[in-house]
Amino acid sequence: MASSRQKVILGLLLFLAGGTLVGWIYERPVVGALIAALLALVWQVRQLLAFDRALRTGNFDKFRYGEGIWQRIFSRFAFERDRANRYRRENTQLLREIHKSTNAMPDGAVVLDRANQIIVCNRAAKNLAGLKRKKDRGQRVDNILRSPDLTMLLRNNDSKQSIDIASPVKDGAWLNCRVVPYGPSEKLLLLRDVTEQMTLNKMRRDFVANASHELRSPLTVIAGYLDALAEAADIPSTWAKPVRQMQEQARRMSLIVSELLELSRLEGAGKAGTDELVDVGGLLAAASHMVQGRGDMPEILVDPQSAARLRGDRGEIESVITNLLSNAVRHTPPEGKVTLTWRATTKGADLVVSDTGEGIAAEHVPRLTERFFRVDKGRARTDGGVGLGLAIVKHVLSRHDAELRVTSTVGAGSEFVCHFPAERLSVEPPIPLARAGSDP
Repeated sequence: MASSRQKVILGLLLFLAGGTLVGWIYERPVVGALIAALLALVWQVRQLLAFDRALRTGNFDKFRYGEGIWQRIFSRFAFERDRANRYRRENTQLLREIHKSTNAMPDGAVVLDRANQIIVCNRAAKNLAGLKRKKDRGQRVDNILRSPDLTMLLRNNDSKQSIDIASPVKDGAWLNCRVVPYGPSEKLLLLRDVTEQMTLNKMRRDFVANASHELRSPLTVIAGYLDALAEAADIPSTWAKPVRQMQEQARRMSLIVSELLELSRLEGAGKAGTDELVDVGGLLAAASHMVQGRGDMPEILVDPQSAARLRGDRGEIESVITNLLSNAVRHTPPEGKVTLTWRATTKGADLVVSDTGEGIAAEHVPRLTERFFRVDKGRARTDGGVGLGLAIVKHVLSRHDAELRVTSTVGAGSEFVCHFPAERLSVEPPIPLARAGSDP
């Protein structure tokens, strides 16, 4: 490229020098130079117009051969054009293959731009959600699939989160929605038919609820007769221990039935309301007073760092505190310590229950909220745990748009953090609580 530029400049200088020389012969060197410059400009303009005509007509015969600058420009242009055409053919073929692959997917796939407008979707998205590839292109997907949960999912853009929405094309059908990053600024909305799974879950919930209701009545009768038998004055001494054990097991069965009924209710319920303001700090203090009078208890500390109130269901939040506290107390020795904390920032609030107990192995942490899961099954039975408390905590937090975070180290204790979003908080009046020992 440098040699071509040098040749053009050298040729132009020689042409101007020739014009100046001819003008000098006629005693007009400046006029000769100007005429030469004008002729050079006219020739370059003529070549430029010819090249423009060649671009419009596609006929470059005039520029195919030769060593001039315009021939080199054509050669470079032809090379870039051929390469672009080759890339275009390759990309077109690749797009066809991608389109065939996505159409073969059983799940719906919708490519969205930064404004959640539809760029392209596959055939499964049409079948599952009624989206039309050409008609709906450029439309906001949340204007077509109208669901507050989907709008929130698109806003959060969290690939770990998924939601279930009712199908817009089939009554009784359900779609699971997930958003994952796609390209530099696009996102991919994945749709999966989970109707069968939702139906099975509903059947399971209905079965558990019905079975629990049916078990409650006979358990009440059995517990009543056992209580009467235990209080009878003429009961043989050899029956005292078996009757006491039967009472304990009857109470344990009643607890399981009650917690199963509560789980069934929570799974079938929607989001908790925001009309009731819950004094979480007061609930922590009340829960601490309820258990501190028992023997062989670890030290329980309450640390309300915020006066913010939580918008939700008071009974359910109290259930969360009770379950987390009883779990911490059960796994903390008498010389240990359990701390209950309520703190809030502009990003949300945390209800924290930490202990200095035995801790939990890392492989067990992801399964803690499974129903009937127990790390130490034998100890849980003797201590009264049935493996449903943390499952209830998980569902209550889900109803309050919150999440449970668990960190634990074996031999060093555990920390359970219930994180609530800022939208669930009420900080009026914003009066900070006085620290112990501070001046009034």
